[in-house]
Amino acid sequence: MARNRASSKEVSIFTKVLVLALALATLFAADPVKPKPSAKKSGVAPKMPVVPPMTKRPRLWSLQPLVRPVPPATTANPIDAFIEANYKAKGLQPVGMADPQTLLRRVYLDLIGIPPTPAQQEAYLKDTSPDAYEKLLDRLLASDQHGVRYGRHWLDVLRYADAEENMYAAPGIHYWRDWVINAINADLPYDQFVRAQLTGYRTSQRTSIEGVGRRFPLERRPEDIFALGFLARGAVNRDSKDLGELQIAAVETVSTAFMGMTVGCAKCHDHMYDPIRQKDFYAMKALFDPLVIKKQTLASPAELVLYGQQVEAFSKKREAAEAPIAALTAPYRKKLYADRVAVLPPDVQLVINKSEKLRTKAEQKIADDYFPVLRIDNEKIEEVMSEEDKQKYKALRETLNQINGPTRREMVKDLPAFWTVEVDRGLEREPSYILTSGDPERPEKNNPVEPGWPFYSGQPDFREGRVEAFSDWLTANDNPLFARVAINRLWQWHFGEGLHKASSDYGIMGGRPGNPPLLDWLASEFIARNYSMKQMHKLIMTSDVYRRASSGDSKLMEKNLSVDPANRYLSSFRLQRLEAEPIWDSILSAAGNLDTSLGGPSFDIEIRAPRRGALPTPEAKMNRRGAYIVRGFSTNREIVPNFLQSFDVDDGRAPCPIRTQSVTAPQGLFFMNSPEIEKASTMFADRLSKEPLTDAVDLGYRIALNRPPTPAEKDQSLTYLANDPKRLKSLAWLLFNLDEFLYIQ
Repeated sequence: MARNRASSKEVSIFTKVLVLALALATLFAADPVKPKPSAKKSGVAPKMPVVPPMTKRPRLWSLQPLVRPVPPATTANPIDAFIEANYKAKGLQPVGMADPQTLLRRVYLDLIGIPPTPAQQEAYLKDTSPDAYEKLLDRLLASDQHGVRYGRHWLDVLRYADAEENMYAAPGIHYWRDWVINAINADLPYDQFVRAQLTGYRTSQRTSIEGVGRRFPLERRPEDIFALGFLARGAVNRDSKDLGELQIAAVETVSTAFMGMTVGCAKCHDHMYDPIRQKDFYAMKALFDPLVIKKQTLASPAELVLYGQQVEAFSKKREAAEAPIAALTAPYRKKLYADRVAVLPPDVQLVINKSEKLRTKAEQKIADDYFPVLRIDNEKIEEVMSEEDKQKYKALRETLNQINGPTRREMVKDLPAFWTVEVDRGLEREPSYILTSGDPERPEKNNPVEPGWPFYSGQPDFREGRVEAFSDWLTANDNPLFARVAINRLWQWHFGEGLHKASSDYGIMGGRPGNPPLLDWLASEFIARNYSMKQMHKLIMTSDVYRRASSGDSKLMEKNLSVDPANRYLSSFRLQRLEAEPIWDSILSAAGNLDTSLGGPSFDIEIRAPRRGALPTPEAKMNRRGAYIVRGFSTNREIVPNFLQSFDVDDGRAPCPIRTQSVTAPQGLFFMNSPEIEKASTMFADRLSKEPLTDAVDLGYRIALNRPPTPAEKDQSLTYLANDPKRLKSLAWLLFNLDEFLYIQ
C-alpha cells in the first residue's frame, strides 16, 4: 500500500475516514470462500448444527505434543526460512526492506509506544555500524517505557480495570498493574510471570524441609503479593464463595489468557464443539473455591500510629454529633422495633427476645435470618416522627453529614491498601458442585465435583494447594498449550495479527494457524530461551519479515493482494493503526509535555461531576502516559473516557485478546476540534516557533511523523505559513490530522 500523505492545505474528515476504511478493508478482508448454494435456492430447509458426542470429537491440533520443527532452509534468522517457504508455496514475491526512518518509527512505537525524538532519529541514522539496528533494539528493550507498552498489552488479556461495580480490589488495584509493568521491564520469565499471578510464587518450589523432617512454606517475595491482584480483581462480594464471581472470573480469564481455550463456554452445558464438559468447568472452578479476598494495609509502623490517632480524634467528634440523634430517635426506634417483633411467629419472638449470648447456634441462625426484617432504617423513623422532631432530626443529620464528608478527609488520611487473596481452610473442606444454569444459588447437591481441569487425566497432587498443582501443570514445558498461546500473542502484537488468528481460542471454532511449523518452532525456541519475552521480541524483530516495507511496486502489490488479500503471509509489513494509548502518548510527545514517570493510581482525563457522597480527590496529572488513563465499568456512570472509547479500548469486564480497529467519525472529530488537540497544537507550535520558519517545518515533520518533509510538502507548508509564525499552530494541527500520524507503516 502506498504511503498516504495528506495535503498540507486542507484535511477533509470525509476523505480521511474513507481512506482509512479502504485501508482496513484491504487489511482485514477475509480469504475468499466459494459460496455455497443457499437453502432457499436449493429448496432445502436449513438444518440446526449437529453437536457431536463428546467421545466422537476430534483431538484438537493445539493439544498435540510440541515438536520442534527443522527450518526448511538456512537463513540468518530461522523465522524467515519458514516465512519464505510460504512465499514459494503461495506464489508470492515479498517487497523490499523498509527505509531506515520508517523502520525506526515502527520499532519505537512497537517497543515503547513513544515516537523517536529528532535527536534520537539523528543518532540512529548517523550510526553506520553493522549492529546499529540490534543496538537500537537492545536500548529500547532495556527502557523502562517498554514495560508500560507491553504491560498494557498483557493487561488487556488479563482484563485489568480500575473500577467496576462492587469490585473490592478497586482501591489499590493499580499496584497489580504496576507489578505487571515492572515484571516485563525485569524480563521476568513468562512461566514465572504466570505462576506469580496464580499463586504468589514465581517458581514451583514453594516449600522446604528442615533437618528434623518438618516441611514449611517458603516466604514469598514481598512484591509478588501485588501479582495476586489478578485473582482479587474478580471479587465483587466479600463472602466470595456465596456468589462465586472471583472463582468464575478466574476460570474464564485463566483459560482464555494462558490456555487459549474457551472453558467458560461450558458453564451452563457441555461445550458445543470442544472436548470440554460442564463438569470440567466446575472442576476448574473448584480449584479456586477456597480463595477469599484479604485486605493488606501498606503502611509503616509510624504511619499506623498516626492513623490511629487521627481515627480516634475523628471518632470523638462523630460520637459527639451522634449522641443527640440517638437520644431523639430512641423512643421511635424502640416502638417500631416492638411493632415488627409482635407480628413474628411466637417461636421466633422467643428467639429474638432472648439475649444473644444465651442463644444456641440454631437460634442465632434464626435471629440472623430475621435481622433484615427487624432493621429500622432512618427513613422509616422520619415517617413516624412529629413535625417538630423531624426538623430537629434533619438539622442534626446535616451536622453529622458534614463530619462524614470533607471533615473526615481533613482529619483522617486513608492508609494505602491492596486486596489480595488467600486460602480459607474452612472453605477448602467444603464440597463443590455443578451450578444449575451457572447460578451459584442453585447448586446440584447430587452432583458434586472434585477439583481438576480439562485435558488432564491423571490424579493431581494437591498437597501444596489446588491452584499450585494446576499452575505447575499449566506452566510445564510439556504442556503444548502454554508456550504456543503466549508466543502467538507476542507475534500478534508485532504484526497486528497472530500466526493463529483467534489468539484466545485454540479450539475447533478457532481454526488452524496460518504457519503451524513456524508457530511450533517459535514456541520451542521460547522454552529453550527460558521464556524470556525480551529475547523473543528481538528474535522476531531482527527477521526480514518484520523489517519489510509496508508497500512496494504497484504491480507487485496488486499481484500479491490477488493471491493473499488479507496479507496473511506477510509479503509486506501489515499497516497498523496505533491504539489509543500510543496515540495519546504521541500527541503529548509532540507537544513536549509527556510525563513518563512510572506507577501510581490511574487518572481521568475528563472532568466529571463527583458521585453523590464521594470525597474530594487531589487533582491528577493529565499529561501521563495513556496506559495510566482510568478504565472500568458501572451501570450508573461512565468510567472509560470518551477518548478511549472512540479508539476502541474495552472497559475490562472481559479479556480482550485483540483490540478492534474501527474507523469512526468521533475519531476524526477528536483530532479536529477536541480540547486535547487544541492544547497540544498550541504547545507544539510553541516548540516550532523557536526556530526559523524553514527549520520549523522540518522540525514539525520530524517530531510528528519522524521523517523530513518531501520538497513538495515543504514548499506547500512554507507557502501556507507566508512568513507568519502565528500560522504554526494550524500547521501543527494539520500534522496531527494526517493519516500517517495514526499509523505504523
